[in-house]
Amino acid sequence: MRPADNELLCRVEGEAPMGRVMRQHWLPACMSEEVAEADGTPVKARLLGIDLVVFRDTKGRVGVLDEKCPHRGASLVFGRNENCGLRCLYHGWKFGVEGEIQEMASEPPGSRMMNLKHRAYPVEESAGFVWVWMGDPEAVAPFETPSWAPTSTGTISIVKMHAACNWAQVLEGSIDSAHSSSLHSTNMPTAEVEGSTATETAWLRPSNDKAPKLEVEATDFGFHYAAIRRPIRDPETHVYIRTTVFIAPFTVLIPPNDQYNLAQMLVPIDDVNCMFYWIAWHPTKGIGQDAWRKFCGAEVGPDLNPDFTKKRNLANRYEQDRAAMKAGDFTGITGIPTQDMAMWESMGPIADRSEDHLGSSDAAIIQFRRQMVAAAKACAAGEPAIGTRSATPRVDLASFEGVVPKTADWRGFTTRARVANAAAE
Repeated sequence: MRPADNELLCRVEGEAPMGRVMRQHWLPACMSEEVAEADGTPVKARLLGIDLVVFRDTKGRVGVLDEKCPHRGASLVFGRNENCGLRCLYHGWKFGVEGEIQEMASEPPGSRMMNLKHRAYPVEESAGFVWVWMGDPEAVAPFETPSWAPTSTGTISIVKMHAACNWAQVLEGSIDSAHSSSLHSTNMPTAEVEGSTATETAWLRPSNDKAPKLEVEATDFGFHYAAIRRPIRDPETHVYIRTTVFIAPFTVLIPPNDQYNLAQMLVPIDDVNCMFYWIAWHPTKGIGQDAWRKFCGAEVGPDLNPDFTKKRNLANRYEQDRAAMKAGDFTGITGIPTQDMAMWESMGPIADRSEDHLGSSDAAIIQFRRQMVAAAKACAAGEPAIGTRSATPRVDLASFEGVVPKTADWRGFTTRARVANAAAE
């Protein structure tokens, strides 16, 4: 990959073309649980290099504003959230969820400065997240319900974790099915099971094949692909298929297990930081929020700081346990996400992709790089961003895993309806 294209893929701040792609999509600013309380503590967020403050007012409305007060630039994260507005501590200026100035304690009554308006962003709240529109305020796209909320009653559990590297590095990990057979082999051991089977401590898998055959297909929403492996049972007549769905620009549906479906969002904080969200969901079964975070080794307190940065990190080598490795643990690193973080962050803030030597198991990585570099160039030329003209509703998309006859076409398991029919059969 040429260095210039690597820069195009990775950089999102300012007028960077990839940032312009992102701005034509709704972005998750934070989890709804972070601002669950009316008049509660404001939350700091950062997207595409822009610092934001998120708060829920007295009436339960959520506002997302630029973090810095327009008066003298003090942070509104420290502000008082009261009486349907956020008040800056410095001089008492108070702002509503639409950015309107409600009070100016330091200015005389009738001041023309009351006509000022702070930068506020359109907001939607859905599927466990507060979403923000950071693009053209005169061309706000309709909000589309994400894939993990096909109903209003399902279980949705979310892991949130900061990654100290570029968003594309993280996303490439999410679409890389081959690495799970090695990096996560302790957490995803081979077993005599029908399909991926979740226990309290592991996901059992019906294959020990570490070199899957990949088949990739471009779509109007991004692409999807199948990783095809030999199963333990009936390898002469059947294959083990795991499909992954890339929904441009930053969402991935990864293969489920027998208890819950899985999705990830890899959201750019800035050029060299990313927020990793891992969603476990199911319309009738699922896993509880506390149990999901414990399984992932991603609990605030034991594993994460309050700002979702990791306690096991590159500076302390992720507290890798070499004795545990000698005893059989493959990585010596606790938690699937932290195992991934060790690989992503060790590449550096922005990996030099010109030094990569890609093989057949990297077909999805190649597709992602080609597709998103082309998308950034197209957006820079004034074309609509990738994924904004998709005819496929997000809630209809689905990933899949299962042992199927060799005659089956994995493309027949790419929507919720088709996956449900396959399960019924």
